[in-house]
Amino acid sequence: MSLPLEGRSAIVTGAGRGLGRAEALELARLGAAVVVNDFGQPGRDGSGDASTGPAEEVADEIRLAGGRAVAHTGDVADHRQAQGLVELAVDTFGQLDILVNNAGILRDRMVFSMSEEEWDSVIRVHLKGHFNTTHFASAHWRARSKAAGGPVYGRIVNTSSEAFLAGSAGQPNYAAAKGGIVGLTTSTALALAKYGVTANVICPRARTRMTSDVFAGFAEPDGDGLDPLAPEHVAPLVGYLASPAAGRINGQLLVVHGGMVAVVERPRVAAKFDTKQDAFTYDELEALLTPHYADRPAGETFAAAEVLGLKRGQA
Repeated sequence: MSLPLEGRSAIVTGAGRGLGRAEALELARLGAAVVVNDFGQPGRDGSGDASTGPAEEVADEIRLAGGRAVAHTGDVADHRQAQGLVELAVDTFGQLDILVNNAGILRDRMVFSMSEEEWDSVIRVHLKGHFNTTHFASAHWRARSKAAGGPVYGRIVNTSSEAFLAGSAGQPNYAAAKGGIVGLTTSTALALAKYGVTANVICPRARTRMTSDVFAGFAEPDGDGLDPLAPEHVAPLVGYLASPAAGRINGQLLVVHGGMVAVVERPRVAAKFDTKQDAFTYDELEALLTPHYADRPAGETFAAAEVLGLKRGQA
C-alpha cells in the first residue's frame, strides 16, 4: 500500500524545532521527501548566531527513519535565500509539490512601547518570509502547468495564529503579521487554483519555544500521556492538507490543537443599517449604532474568542 505523499517533495520552513519539526517528520512519515529549512538562531526573538544544527538534526532524523531529506539553513525572509530554498528542492528532488510555511520569531511589546525595529523584524520574518517562499514556489508551479498544458500538483500550508482571530494585547506586530498571512493565503488560493495548487492556513495551538510563557500555567501530563499541547496534534492536519485527499480544500482557515480541528468561516455581516436620508449624519449613526453596542462589555472586540472557546491572550 502506497503512502499518501509517496513521490512528493516538500519544504517546511522553521523546521528545526517545535511545530516545524513535527510537521517535517509527519510529511516524511507520509512518504514525502523533505527540505528541512531553519535559520538556526537560538533565541525565539531571532537573536543569536545562525546555526546549521537544528535543520541538520531533523534531516538526519528523517534519513535515519528511512526517508529522504536535505537541510537548508537560509533565512526565508531574505528574498534570494528563499529563492535558493525552492531551487534546492527542485534540484534535489526534481520538483516541488508541497510548501509549509512555519518560520517565525517573537518581539512582544505593547503597541505604545514597541519600537520600529521590533515591528519590522516580526513582519519581515512572518509575513515577508511567507511571501518570499510562496512567490518562488508559485512561479515554479505556474511554469510547470504551462509546460504540461494543464493543472499540476501543488499544496501550500501557511501558519497564522489565534492572536489574529482573538487579539493579543502584547503582540501587535505578531497579530498583524498573522492577519496578513491569512490575506496572503486567500489571495494565493484564488490566483493559483487554475494551476492545480491549493493554499490553506492553520492557526495551531502548541507548546513550543515560541509559546513557552503563554502556556506556562498549563501542566504537562504525568507519565507517558501525550501533552494536549504537543505539536504532534497539529502535524497530522498539515499532512492531510498536503495530500491528494485535500484537493477540494482551498483558501480555508482551520484552527487546530489537542485533538480538535475547527473550520473558521470568513467574516459575515452581523448587522446592517441604512440611512433614511441621502447620506448618514452623525445624529443618525449615534441613534443606530450606540444602542447596537450598548450591551457589549467595554473593550470587547470580535466574537471569535468566544466561538472558539478561547481565553484572551491564549492564542
